[in-house]
Amino acid sequence: MTEISRLFLDESRRYLCVVYLADIERAVASLTDEQVWWRPNEDANSIGNLVLHLTGNVRQWIVGGVGKLPNERHRQQEFDQRQVIARVELLARLRRVIEEADAVLSGLDEANLHEHRTIQGSDLTVAGAIYHVVEHFSGHTGQILWIAKSMVGRL
Repeated sequence: MTEISRLFLDESRRYLCVVYLADIERAVASLTDEQVWWRPNEDANSIGNLVLHLTGNVRQWIVGGVGKLPNERHRQQEFDQRQVIARVELLARLRRVIEEADAVLSGLDEANLHEHRTIQGSDLTVAGAIYHVVEHFSGHTGQILWIAKSMVGRL
């Protein structure tokens, strides 16, 4: 594997599985279960919805799309959820899917990065799918941190 391909995979895994996951865990740990499900208005997402959404996204795009493993996603339900799911359960779900994704990513070689997949109606390379998931996860991690900080101040 070329150095740049190895670097891409290693950094993708580090940000997804270590950096952003730790940020989300820190934010969620600073809140109550009820605060995790707070929303400023009915059209906004709560932290709980965002965690469900990230869990579904990683499962669909990395575990299912890149890894070609079975997955079933009901994307709209991630946003429609209003009943409180405990913080511990939300984070356990996210950690499980991150572990599954890390197993997929750790098994890739350079040739895999050039392969094409159709995921959520988009035709893209495996490298493109990984890039999308990392940047998508980053964006929602920022939203989660902002919501948590607006409630409790410094994390």
